[in-house]
Amino acid sequence: MEETVKKIMKRTLCLILCAAAFADLLSGCSFAGFHLETEVFQSETKTNISKRPVKKSKPEEKVQQEAVIETETEETGEPAETDRESFGREADTAYAQNYAYSTLADTAKEVYHEILTAILEHKEKIEVSTLEVDVLEEAYRAICADYGGLYWVSGYVYTQYSRGGEPTGMEFQPKYTMDADEREETQKQIDASVEELMAGISHQDSDYTKAKYVFEILVQNVDYDASAENNQNIISAFLNRATVCQGYACATQYLLRLLGIQSAIVTGNANGESHAWNLVRLDGEYYYMDTTWGNSRYLDSSSQMEKYVNYNYLAITSEEISRTHILDNSFQLPECTHMEDNYFIKEKRYFEEWNPEGIGALLTESWNAGGGDVAVKFASHDLYEQALKYFITDQHIADYCENISSVFYLEDKELYVLTFHFL
Repeated sequence: MEETVKKIMKRTLCLILCAAAFADLLSGCSFAGFHLETEVFQSETKTNISKRPVKKSKPEEKVQQEAVIETETEETGEPAETDRESFGREADTAYAQNYAYSTLADTAKEVYHEILTAILEHKEKIEVSTLEVDVLEEAYRAICADYGGLYWVSGYVYTQYSRGGEPTGMEFQPKYTMDADEREETQKQIDASVEELMAGISHQDSDYTKAKYVFEILVQNVDYDASAENNQNIISAFLNRATVCQGYACATQYLLRLLGIQSAIVTGNANGESHAWNLVRLDGEYYYMDTTWGNSRYLDSSSQMEKYVNYNYLAITSEEISRTHILDNSFQLPECTHMEDNYFIKEKRYFEEWNPEGIGALLTESWNAGGGDVAVKFASHDLYEQALKYFITDQHIADYCENISSVFYLEDKELYVLTFHFL
């Protein structure tokens, strides 16, 4: 691996976080619980930790937030920058690659920064600059979407303080699954595993090449196993090499981040159960990417075929993902409409009109090379059905694969993809 990539990886790995998921624990591809415990005290007022100035009050009064007042600078006569404005500019720069962060209002962005810093520094608890539980939850959810490596946290507890029935402060307490020493040792093991997996990719490669590489390397090296330990975080993917959808999504985000690709973990429902996948930005445009569904054994666990990479869900549109996945809308998502970096477009396996000779040439090439998989995608359901009838039902595949006696094929009627597998 190039030296620049190694340096970036070693510098970045210690900062990468893992997503904690929010749905109740279910069987199969499920999520870790999102723990919230509220303690409300009628006690003396506590002052929030905040970038905003506060005015101290008498014991029997509520704390009042002062309005931000612009003042004149001696040098220029222009309004002085407030602490909040300075924080906002610096934070937006620091989190420029974080998609979910960009969807937050300013108040939630500040809380995002506070609790992210606390988790990174392994703090026991902090006081946050909001009194609203919804803002705290929104910020935490955004962190979980933006970071795929927070394997040492499983949720949080918040404590509310009030006086006379009015909220006066709130504390955030991460729920750690290991202490700082264990975390450091685990990170060293993860670093070694990641360096091995990333040996075949470079920061100089194209966005599409990076996304395809991460997709392939995880499918090829990590099995789908609902019984795997730590299957809600990257420990399962990188150390145990067995995970479920949450582990795949976290690992995908983690590796893409190392390569400079913006990615967020998206949660929702698929096949009637909780599921996680990724939003990715390639060459300035957004796509969806489901690494779990890239594992052929996940969708067809009874198959006698060896595991292979199913590219159907590598860089697809919002309309396509919606045919099989339901988003939970925990944060605003873009409308993904571009197809330039879709696998089938890039690999010239996408057909917008009937072209049996073009499809046949792909089959001939694979057959003469000794076998393997050939997946082709069609622009419409009618074209897909025409290809299925022509090559399989009418057996015209024999016109392009000399002496072929049998072929395995996989139908994807939702995405109009037909996959041929030669033994």
